[in-house]
Amino acid sequence: MQIDILNRAFEQILANVTDALPDLITGIVFLALAAVLIKLLMAVVRTALDRGLPGESPVYRQFIAVIVLVFLWFAVVLSFLSIVGLTAIAASLGTATGFLALGVSYALSGMIADAVAGVYLLRDPDFNPGDVVTAGGVTGEVVAIELRKTRFRVEGNTVVRANADIEKQWTKVDTT
Repeated sequence: MQIDILNRAFEQILANVTDALPDLITGIVFLALAAVLIKLLMAVVRTALDRGLPGESPVYRQFIAVIVLVFLWFAVVLSFLSIVGLTAIAASLGTATGFLALGVSYALSGMIADAVAGVYLLRDPDFNPGDVVTAGGVTGEVVAIELRKTRFRVEGNTVVRANADIEKQWTKVDTT
């Protein structure tokens, strides 16, 4: 009797694997093609970033490229799960990730605002290292513009301000 139960269980497992094999092979082929396509797309993205942001720090270009790469691979994983027949898991994972992203973006909204303002300040032709600027109640020489903060030299001291605060309102001091 126990041998009969084991034989039926083994036959059922073998039948399930045989039924799932075409979907699994299709999924593996999809992953291989997606990996090649993502590699090509990332080469295009990096080239576009190098040409579109030639004077920017490589850190900013790499940051944008990593974000694009993560989104592409996430889409591939969700598609793979759907191809192999795990659509409910793919839908749940997509929904959970959406809620998680919403929570993270809310929690990091200040940091994101500083990063966006930093990009604007870096692109602004009137705001450069070496300029004397009044911002956030401080008048000093811009020493460095980073992604989230800007450093000023004020009477020999270094003063650091968040880029979102600076980008809202600043005045370039005429030193001529």
